[in-house]
This record gives sequence, structure tokens and C-alpha cells, in this order.
Amino acid sequence: MNILSIQSWVTYGHVGNASAVFPMQRLGCEVWAIHTVQFSNHTGYGAWKGRVYDGTMVDELVEGLADRGVLGRCDGVLSGYMGSSDIGNAIMAAVDKVRTANPAATYCCDPVIGDVGRGIFVRPGIPEFMRDKAVPAADVITPNRFELEYLSGQAIRTLGDAKSAVSALHALGPKVVLVTSLDVQETPDDAIDLLASDATGFYRLRTPRLGLSINGAGDAIAALFNLHWKRFGSAAQALDLAGASVYGLLKRTEEAGSREILTVGAQDEFVTPSWRFPVEKV
Repeated sequence: MNILSIQSWVTYGHVGNASAVFPMQRLGCEVWAIHTVQFSNHTGYGAWKGRVYDGTMVDELVEGLADRGVLGRCDGVLSGYMGSSDIGNAIMAAVDKVRTANPAATYCCDPVIGDVGRGIFVRPGIPEFMRDKAVPAADVITPNRFELEYLSGQAIRTLGDAKSAVSALHALGPKVVLVTSLDVQETPDDAIDLLASDATGFYRLRTPRLGLSINGAGDAIAALFNLHWKRFGSAAQALDLAGASVYGLLKRTEEAGSREILTVGAQDEFVTPSWRFPVEKV
């Protein structure tokens, strides 16, 4: 399988492509990575060096792939944080080129907009771009609770609210939705939920709540969920495997007391997760 992953890159640590590429490679997937930024470290440190690239550079790299005649062998596109609408337009153009070359190719969009407690943290215009262009073009989307509320225009307090909001996103175009970091009235205080949905229904995976807040986990689970969905064609099975792997990754990161996610050190979790959790149809 060949996945074109268009995301940010950091030299130190693991966010964006630095979090998404290796787990897919560890599972035997060939990843064609295009970086939208190159920073020394993620911005959570408060200071970093590097630069943001522009949409023209993304266009040029995709054009170079087309010149090699390989886009017909691309099975899908994965995108995450978009630093500007210029980058967003380039990603949409890349999706169109890949689908033209291979009509069976899919697009997975992690619609990075913001988070509970932080609000919107992307540049002006990006939330609207995600809602109006990226999400309707996607086959798979992986919002967190805050992003699900924004994209659907619905407040989420209960599991029923979440399911209603996911249904609203399905109506926009995506066939598959994964909601990450879902904390609703039915979620116990010591747990966190993931909710996945496809044509067969809604599925919940509940894991213990860990005492860490770390960058890069969302990028990893979007990549893993999309890869497993493409391999097995089942949101429930993708939820099972991706949820177990990312829990194991975070659990081992917490045990190590690391500020950076242990993408390399805990790589066995991608192949043979140490913990498994039941997937419930809800």
C-alpha cells in the first residue's frame, strides 16, 4: 500500500508526519511524505526554529510524482494540520490528481482546528476551509470532540449528541468518521472514549484515562485508523487496532516520563499491542 501523507514535520520529537509516517511504515506501508513546515520542534515548547512552506511547493512535489508516473499506484492521501488556506488548496489539488490517476484512491483528513479547553488554535480561515472544502472531499475524517462540535454546529454532551453530530458529518460526504478524545456524560471519570462510524453503525472503544497531555497522538491515531480501515474495510476493526496501539504508545510514554511521544521506543505497540479493549456497538 502507498499513502501520500501531507503534513508538518519536526526535527526533534514526533508530531505531524514525524508522528504519522513511521507507524505506517512499521506496518509495512510505503509512505510518500510531503512536509508543509519544517520546524526544530513542535510549537508547544513556545519557541522553535524553521519555516512554513507554501502551497506552490506542495504542488511542485506532487507534479514531480506525476512526472514519475506513480500517482496511479497511490492508494490514498492523508492530511493533518494545514498552516494556511494556500496549503489547504494544494492538498485538495493533490487529492484530485491522485483520484484522477487512481479512482479507487481515498482521502483521510484529520481536520485540525482546535481542542476543548484551548478553543480554535489554527489561523483564521482554516476552520471554514476544513468545514467547507476538506471535510466534504474526504472519505475518512478524524475530528476530536471540539472539532466535531464545530464542524457539525451541534453541542455535544451525551453519546446521543455525538452520534447525531457524526451523522451530520456523514451527510457532508465522509463515509467513515473517527471521533477521538470523546468525553461525554456516559464516559466514566477514569476513562476516555473513541467513537467510530461507517455504514454498518456506531462503535465505541473505551480506554483508561492516562495522566499525560502530549503532542502527536492525534496524528498517530489518524494514520493508524486510516491504514487499518483501508486494509480491512471495517471501521470497527480499525478502531480496535488503532485504539489499542495508541493506548499502548501513550501508556509507555507516561511510564517513561517522556515529554515526547515514544514513537520509536514503543514501536512494537503498532504491530502487537500490549493492551486490547472491547469494541461495543452503540
